[in-house]
Amino acid sequence: MKFRRRLRSRLILSFLVFGTLLSVLFASAALFLQSWLEDALIANTLASEVDQYVADLRRDPTLVEPFYTRIQGYVTRPGRAEIVPPAFRDLPTGVHDVRADGAYFKVAVRKDDDFWVFLTYDISENRELLRRLIWALVAVVVAFSLLSLGLGIWSSGRVLAPVTELARRLETMDETTAPTPLKAHFPDDEVGQLAAALDDYAARLHELVERDQAFNADVSHELRTPLAVISGATELMLAQPDLPDRQRERLLRIARAARQSTDITTALLYLVRARREPGDGPGAQEVGCIAEQVMDNYRPLVGDRELDLSLEVRQSLSVIAPEAVIAVTLGNLIGNAVRYTTEGEVRVEVDRGEVRILDTGPGIAEEELPRVFDRHFRGRQTAGTKGSGLGLSIVKRLCDLYGWEIDFLNRQPRGLIVILRFFPDREAVPRRSVSANPAAVEVS
Repeated sequence: MKFRRRLRSRLILSFLVFGTLLSVLFASAALFLQSWLEDALIANTLASEVDQYVADLRRDPTLVEPFYTRIQGYVTRPGRAEIVPPAFRDLPTGVHDVRADGAYFKVAVRKDDDFWVFLTYDISENRELLRRLIWALVAVVVAFSLLSLGLGIWSSGRVLAPVTELARRLETMDETTAPTPLKAHFPDDEVGQLAAALDDYAARLHELVERDQAFNADVSHELRTPLAVISGATELMLAQPDLPDRQRERLLRIARAARQSTDITTALLYLVRARREPGDGPGAQEVGCIAEQVMDNYRPLVGDRELDLSLEVRQSLSVIAPEAVIAVTLGNLIGNAVRYTTEGEVRVEVDRGEVRILDTGPGIAEEELPRVFDRHFRGRQTAGTKGSGLGLSIVKRLCDLYGWEIDFLNRQPRGLIVILRFFPDREAVPRRSVSANPAAVEVS
């Protein structure tokens, strides 16, 4: 199927089919005309010979029957046809095709009241020539088909060479550099017009990307400055030894919010660049420590709810990625769990190669699970809660950028399990199934 979808393959097949059909039509027409003209000529000749012989026989009753190498004549009285071969005796007046004794004959019969005249013409040699002609035409059809195939391969290569060259030059283009003009490499034909249109589109797209990157870089820079001022001011205020506990708690919340805003700004900047930036961080990041900081940010949101937030580090996990990216990813997932769980628990488990987030919230309808990463999508279970529906979309883009995997599974009897795998190509961690008791987790 892939071969048939290629443009060059379709051109080659078109040439082959067209050449073969044209050859078959010409061969069939030649065979039909040859057979029709031969039969008509022999039949007309035999009929005229019989008529002429009968006329001469009436003028001269002593006229002998005509006999040639391939033509044999028989003259007899009505009802006395013993001298006529049995295959011809009962034929009515007219011209007939007869096969007798392994040979083919064209037989002209004239039955009058006074004479019965039979004139036979042996056409066995004609049939053999026709058979040889058929095989010769078959060979010609095959030869012309092969010629059409070769012509199709050659012409398709010539016709599509500019298109192939255009595709090759497009593949070598890099989105991070200015596009190289294409029109100068092609003649002023349809491909040249296409190259000119691509040049114009690439120039406008590159200008748009540069403007977008410049805007995001400026926004990131402008946001970092006030966030740094907020963080610095809170650190100075927190350093005061006589600070009341109530004010200290509020300042800590401000500091955590500033840090969270800085992480989001950094992660969004990575998404705009659309490439990994592992060198910007201090190397491998301890996921358990980041998860603990993220959970501390969301503990004040619990309020008066009977909700237990817990973190369990079953095995140390280090990931080479910017700390901001890991924090934003875990922050969105943990934040959703805290936001939509009114009671019960939100438990984060750090294990070998993955992080699991388990909650006792409403879960997600099975038919809505494939759409959880769509922008602005909010399921029926989240009706009445605040949210823009962008968090999971950002998480999915970050996971795609760094090669992580994320899965959503419903718990029984209620709740949700989110599994974030940092090394999906490695041996998977043993699966854990949640029983009817949300607090009980069994290794399967």
